[in-house]
Amino acid sequence: MKKRVLSVLAACALLLGLGMFAPATATAAPYCGITWGSLPESAAGMSSAQIKNLRSGRHTCFDRLVVDLKGDVSGYSVEYVNRVSALGSGFTVPLSGAADLEVLVYAPAHDADYRATYAPRNRSQAVNVDGYRTFRQVAFSGTFEGQTLIGLGVRARLPMRTFVLDGPG
Repeated sequence: MKKRVLSVLAACALLLGLGMFAPATATAAPYCGITWGSLPESAAGMSSAQIKNLRSGRHTCFDRLVVDLKGDVSGYSVEYVNRVSALGSGFTVPLSGAADLEVLVYAPAHDADYRATYAPRNRSQAVNVDGYRTFRQVAFSGTFEGQTLIGLGVRARLPMRTFVLDGPG
């Protein structure tokens, strides 16, 4: 069964205070009723599932990052950090934006023979998020000891939520 981990950030202008003092001619931001928080979210357990792809999407009230896996998702951790540090080396993963989200999936981006199952052309721009309201950069840091790290640069520390969905196949 294919599953995917979704990390969703709110991009509702109301949350940032935009539009509260806007002139009457300005278009008001949609009210989305978002009740998410910004505290870390996680699920325990290592997985033999393999990361196959990263995708993103824009919506009226949030931007969405999807991590596609082949197999069942067991564990992940998503949290705001002062800086994203590469697994193993500890080197800073440079990210655009005013806040950094560390997305750690407890699954590798390679198969049992260590052949890459996901390898973007440009690791620092793994997904094109040009023109997004919230996302500024998606960086694929790589896999170390069965864990895969993705750095997500966002415009501000906004509410987010993370969940797992069954996918096709």
